[in-house]
Amino acid sequence: MNFNKIFLLLSFLTGLFFSFNSFADNGSAGNVSSTQEEQNSAKIKNLEKIKSVIRKRMKGIGKFEVQPSPIKGLYLVIAPPQVLYISEDANYVIEGDISDIRTGANYTDTYRNAARFAAVDAQKDSMIIFSPVKGKTKHTISVFTDMDCYYCQKLHKEISEFNRLGIEVRYLAYPRQGLNSPSYDKSVSVWCSKDKKAALTKAKNGEKITPKTCDNPVAGHFKLGNELGVRGTPAIVLENGQIYPGYIPAARLSQALDRAKGKAKK
Repeated sequence: MNFNKIFLLLSFLTGLFFSFNSFADNGSAGNVSSTQEEQNSAKIKNLEKIKSVIRKRMKGIGKFEVQPSPIKGLYLVIAPPQVLYISEDANYVIEGDISDIRTGANYTDTYRNAARFAAVDAQKDSMIIFSPVKGKTKHTISVFTDMDCYYCQKLHKEISEFNRLGIEVRYLAYPRQGLNSPSYDKSVSVWCSKDKKAALTKAKNGEKITPKTCDNPVAGHFKLGNELGVRGTPAIVLENGQIYPGYIPAARLSQALDRAKGKAKK
């Protein structure tokens, strides 16, 4: 699922939310009055104004989308991996969750998870990927990994089992000790190897690999991990954007993924 598809999904969710509320308030469908047309036009202009202010004031925010939120005068800003709220006059930004006090439902979670997955999925071309047999992939997980982490090594020893169960494993580098560490150098050597999968497996097995340097994504992966709140490895990002910290055996994770997929279809 690419970045644009994520935004289409988010737009659909927001539209569904407001369409339902509008129907409930009005009781029935009717012709859009000229006043409503004017209000809709004003909302569109206001959104464009907010986007313009965000581009000027929030440096480095990258690609983003702005949508109405359930609270009047407050807009949702989706800038993967961030989800923020901004006031109508674009003078105030809020980082946090919005929950429905009546139902307890967290309005923000759906958008945050989708934005998190969009940010991770945007890195897929720079990941080292271990895939099941063609046509047998049921699930995909993205794993922030450290070459010297014991539980990362334990997870990788089950890579064949993950693939047998139909789980594609996509690795991103996360040297826990930072960008000036032996683990960072080892990650760079892996990502700069001609056969990245073989080099990663050797590193996970504690074997020496030839030191290499090149234009590589390791620092970018590490930065993204920090933005997502990764503090340890392995950190497993699911297709729904949820993060599981720590090692999970292949069989148990497969069962959890199957259950989650079944619930999503209902």
